[in-house]
Amino acid sequence: MSKHTWKYANIGGNTRVVIKDGKDIQHLAELDEKLWAVLACPVSGLELPEESLRCIDMDKDNKIHVKEVVETAQWLCSVLHKPDVLLAGTPSLQLTDIKDESLQDIATPLAVDGVITLEAVKAAIGAVVVEQQPLPEAPYTAEVTAAYKACKEGYSQYYTTARLQALGLATLPADAVVPGLTEEAFAEMGKKIADYEAGKAAAEAANASALAAAQAQYRPLEKLLLLCRDFCTLLRNFVSFQDFYAKRGKALLGRGADDESPWAIFQAGTLVIDQRACNLCMKVSDMAKHNTQAADSGMFLIYCNCKHHATGQTMQIVAAMTVGDIRHLKVGKNALFYDRQGRDWEAEVVKIIDNPISIGQAFWSPYRKLGDWVSGLITKSAAEKEKKSFADMTAKLQTTPAAPAAAQQPAQPAPFDIAKFAGIFAAIGMAVGYIGSFFTSIALGLKGLGWWGWLVIPGLLLVISGPSMILAWMKLRKRNLAPLLNANGWAINADAIVNVLFGNTLTEQAQYPIMKLKDPFAKKGLSKGSKWSIAIAAIVLGIAIAVVTLYLCGFRVCVG
Repeated sequence: MSKHTWKYANIGGNTRVVIKDGKDIQHLAELDEKLWAVLACPVSGLELPEESLRCIDMDKDNKIHVKEVVETAQWLCSVLHKPDVLLAGTPSLQLTDIKDESLQDIATPLAVDGVITLEAVKAAIGAVVVEQQPLPEAPYTAEVTAAYKACKEGYSQYYTTARLQALGLATLPADAVVPGLTEEAFAEMGKKIADYEAGKAAAEAANASALAAAQAQYRPLEKLLLLCRDFCTLLRNFVSFQDFYAKRGKALLGRGADDESPWAIFQAGTLVIDQRACNLCMKVSDMAKHNTQAADSGMFLIYCNCKHHATGQTMQIVAAMTVGDIRHLKVGKNALFYDRQGRDWEAEVVKIIDNPISIGQAFWSPYRKLGDWVSGLITKSAAEKEKKSFADMTAKLQTTPAAPAAAQQPAQPAPFDIAKFAGIFAAIGMAVGYIGSFFTSIALGLKGLGWWGWLVIPGLLLVISGPSMILAWMKLRKRNLAPLLNANGWAINADAIVNVLFGNTLTEQAQYPIMKLKDPFAKKGLSKGSKWSIAIAAIVLGIAIAVVTLYLCGFRVCVG
């Protein structure tokens, strides 16, 4: 059992160890591996300098494992007097902080006022000069060597075919280009070029090795200062997800109220889309894995292709939308992505994984889907009727011969048919009577139920929206970042829950002050068309609610 007393906090729906002081780093080897939030993470694609992560990746497999983090912590504690200096996250140290004498000896000539910085060490590495092994002299100019390489395959084929032709086994094409060199001269030329390139490569390798050996004395000091800057950041994202959840509950995580909340190392930047800023954005390293795992996160996800025009760089990101509605979020929509360096990238939505964003959005979801279905049905019906009408009209024009102009007579108005109009008015009256009887029956039915009968309408709304709201509530409680990290090559050892309250901090909505504005182009009152639209919508909604209400209450409407 560990002798060290660890500090714990409820972070992201899980009890996690909190790294708060140097003693936690010093005793990291005693922490049960089952309590770590992460077991492994990739070296590349994170918002932490790759050169620092490669100092921890001891087996050079492009992954950082728990064992490597522990060994790095032990090394740091062995070369520093107090590991608390790592908490500052700065690329500099007082000479008195360094316990290892060999590192002190290297750092002392580079220090200024007793402080050694990463910048000074990198400058010293860049200033190293070693005696260079001379490169062999090139046998030909660069242009001749390039011409040889361009002709090598064609010439070799010509010489081979010519030898076979001499034996009667092949025939050279009539238009074959005859090389200007004999086969022996061409082979000698190739040998000289190959010998030169091999000698040049060997000399360059020897020079690089000599330079690396001369720079090697500074590498441990460079590693120390890189890790002084970045190791604690890695711990806060590896042992627990402190940096990710620090956007809420700063006091719980031991941070001052004025401290700027850090970002997690997997957060790539901010996607601005549809009057919202999504701060939970990650780079996508393997789209195939995201296709199979991302839906398990339970989050509404937006995948974008991004391009930075100044550099020509491209990348894919996934953003979690945790606030607002989804009506205008569609594949093909353009947006803007800002990376952690503040550079803006053009973004285009290429994929959406639809999950609930909020309970309020889930309440209106059935009606939105019904409205989309009705709108699509009306559009489809109108298009079909328009197509049929156009086809009928063109068919008549094609089959009916045009009458001679002289024979055409002016059209005579049809005589007024009073019987026809009487039938129409009778039908309208009957329809009005049916509707009146229908609503009268509804009123009587509700009156018979007493005052509580009017609760049927809100109850009906709950019946329609209730399932969507319950499903949304269940999914929102279980929104989990772990599947997205797993898809990016992480080995997650605990869930990273994104509940409603925390999710509200991850997406920022546009905020306007309280004001009263007039639209100079707004119509005064409702137009005639708008009034009819509202009236028709109200009648349809009233009929629908009434029918379901009567059905639920066991009433039957008899007309006629």
